[in-house]
Amino acid sequence: MTTPSLERPFGSGADGFQPCPITPVIEILFSRWTTPILWSLHHEGPLRFNEIRERLTGVTPKVLTQRLRQLERDGLITREQFPEVPPRVEYSITELGLSLSPAFGVLGSWADENLSLVAHARERYDGSGRPRPS
Repeated sequence: MTTPSLERPFGSGADGFQPCPITPVIEILFSRWTTPILWSLHHEGPLRFNEIRERLTGVTPKVLTQRLRQLERDGLITREQFPEVPPRVEYSITELGLSLSPAFGVLGSWADENLSLVAHARERYDGSGRPRPS
């Protein structure tokens, strides 16, 4: 995923043209692991790094660190370090992150209503002998 630059609008090309107005949102939210991190923090409250990692089977510590930093940079989560020994850090979703709940709700409803249709379409396509996408 390319990190959006402050020198140009999110999702726009060199000429400033932006063919799809939701491209910036897609760039921010749908990189791998971003949605599950936000989902976990929204539904389970503040979590420590290893608690998030335990919930996201397969994420490496390096990638999780990168995603958490990007989400913090984008204002969707906060990182709070407590003055304790050993150090304790917790991640929480922000109001901005919570404002995505309606969008995730719509996507969840769409998934409930349509993923079985997608599965059937894939089965038909795969059974047709046409080349599968890579």
